[in-house]
Amino acid sequence: MKKILNLAHRGFSGKFPENTKIAFLKAIEHCDCDGFETDVHMTKDKKLVIIHDDTVDRTCSNGSGFIKDLTSKELLQMEFGSHKGSEFLGEKIIFLDELLQIVKDNKLFVNLELKNNYVFYYGLEEAVINIVKEFGLKDNVILSSFNHESMELCKKIDSSFKTGLLFDSPLMNTIEYMRGIKHEAVHPGYYMLLQKPAWVEEFKKMGLEINTWTVNDEKAMKYLVEMGVDAIIGNYPDLTSKVLKEL
Repeated sequence: MKKILNLAHRGFSGKFPENTKIAFLKAIEHCDCDGFETDVHMTKDKKLVIIHDDTVDRTCSNGSGFIKDLTSKELLQMEFGSHKGSEFLGEKIIFLDELLQIVKDNKLFVNLELKNNYVFYYGLEEAVINIVKEFGLKDNVILSSFNHESMELCKKIDSSFKTGLLFDSPLMNTIEYMRGIKHEAVHPGYYMLLQKPAWVEEFKKMGLEINTWTVNDEKAMKYLVEMGVDAIIGNYPDLTSKVLKEL
């Protein structure tokens, strides 16, 4: 049976501040994970930064504003750990090049979600593709987005990159929509697969990988493994590792 990937969602975000260096390193140290799922935005000075939201407000204790309006220097002066607990006070934001170095050093895989669907970052796709190439990590990366036009653009820039289409609710004629795509994977919220298990067989007939998120429930993990998904993305990669080893 093909190995099911255990991808730590924003790092080990269940126990550590999401998308920070400690969250990624602890996922490696404690969870036997295969890699990460994380989020890429672009700063005012065109640097690629790892953060989920379009603003820093939720995870930053000493700043506010949209990523697009902040420079990398301003972001590095902010603190991104204490929202998870006082013991994490002082954690800084991490940039894509830093994360890719961790991925390379540890021979891991990473799902980079391009956050180009609420704020539109001109040049984000090309910038991400270029830096992944610089690190020699094309085969260790899948690009994904809720903005399917963004993934189409990635294919136009370099069709050899693996891409996946994110969606969090059924699309109009979901199966037919996916039937003609030129992407390698679908990334549905796991709850849809529980309600529509027939999708799994249909996607597999099309040769599509199924990477599902955000799975934090042991029972759901076991069911998804039995269904034959290709990757489980969760906040507790230690739990995912435990379930995968048991099965």
